[in-house]
Amino acid sequence: MCIMTKLGDMGAIWIAIAFILLLDKTYRYMGKMIIITLVASTVLGEGILKHLIKRLRPCNEKKDIELIIKKPVSLYSFPSGHTLSSFAVAGVLSTYFIQYELIFIVLASLIALSRIYLYVHYPTDVIGGIIIGLMCSKFILIFCN
Repeated sequence: MCIMTKLGDMGAIWIAIAFILLLDKTYRYMGKMIIITLVASTVLGEGILKHLIKRLRPCNEKKDIELIIKKPVSLYSFPSGHTLSSFAVAGVLSTYFIQYELIFIVLASLIALSRIYLYVHYPTDVIGGIIIGLMCSKFILIFCN
């Protein structure tokens, strides 16, 4: 689970995929869409929603919990930023690469589950991240096409 969370840290796996797509002229636009999706989902989740809702993380409410990962910088948990960005990008990628849809959704789901397992999010933070992430992907697809 630590590895799955690391893949989602700052959108690492999604940035790597975007970089690969940007290298190929055929898929360059797709790579740009992934970057736009990451920026939009981060602004929405980390920049706006977390500061409006201000729900404390489970690891911040119970002080005697020892995390096996580095404690997140943000005090707030809703929505899960890892989950929101992962599902936003997975939604966009799945639209264009239908044959890999299951891989993208499973990867996003494992990143999401790792956040609950590692005690930095509540299940509802992750559910909210999934819903908002998929809505964000739909908006990006409409906006960019």
